[in-house]
Amino acid sequence: MLKIDALPAFTDNYIWMLQDPQRRLCAAVDPGEADPVEKWLDTRPDWQLTDILITHHHHDHVGGVEQLKARYAARVHGPAMEKIPARDEALVDGQRIRILDHELDVFEVPGHTSGHIAYFHDDAQHPWLLSGDTLFAAGCGRLFEGTASQMFRSLQRLAALPAATKVYCTHEYTLSNLRFAQAVEPENPDITERLEEVTRQREAKHFTLPSELSIERATNPFLRCSEPSVIAAASRHADRPLETAEAVFAVLRAWKDSF
Repeated sequence: MLKIDALPAFTDNYIWMLQDPQRRLCAAVDPGEADPVEKWLDTRPDWQLTDILITHHHHDHVGGVEQLKARYAARVHGPAMEKIPARDEALVDGQRIRILDHELDVFEVPGHTSGHIAYFHDDAQHPWLLSGDTLFAAGCGRLFEGTASQMFRSLQRLAALPAATKVYCTHEYTLSNLRFAQAVEPENPDITERLEEVTRQREAKHFTLPSELSIERATNPFLRCSEPSVIAAASRHADRPLETAEAVFAVLRAWKDSF
């Protein structure tokens, strides 16, 4: 089983470091800047950075790629549908790649960007997902290039993964996302409990990630668009009846943009 740790970057980004401690090999996920990864490796001079995994082209996810590749000769994997600096392997939906002796399935999950991908490790005991800026803890990414329909389908695909799946997203947005979730479902006890817990975590300057898909299904409004309470809240906000879960999602995403 890989060890996965977060390296904080910028204001609220996380660079995930996948690690094989026995062989002292590692991979970096979405290194928006090189410095955190270089400092991590400088304290571990016998470790080797073998791979860099990219979910989408935004600068806060790719800004450090070229510097890291030049210094460590790591292999860069990223979405085929987007321009990724120094990319060695262009990935498409349904592809399977091997990273640190672990098989990862590639999912195309457009919405935040048009070619965004996620990486899923299907392990019966410990499944995990690198979701980039598609699925956040208690939220989802903004629609910068894709449509609400695309993002809705992408999230539905990720929500269908095993309940025990650990979710490694790339921003510390959990607290603000839960405040919105509570506005949508003020009577949801799971949201209230999670908001209290995350508030304590952030006051102590602790990370709130990774999340788990079972928790997201219970507290993330963007995965709960078929729930009567969420339909009712979105319909009130839109001031009209909403007939489909996709329509509910579109209203929620626009509501969150101005929340």
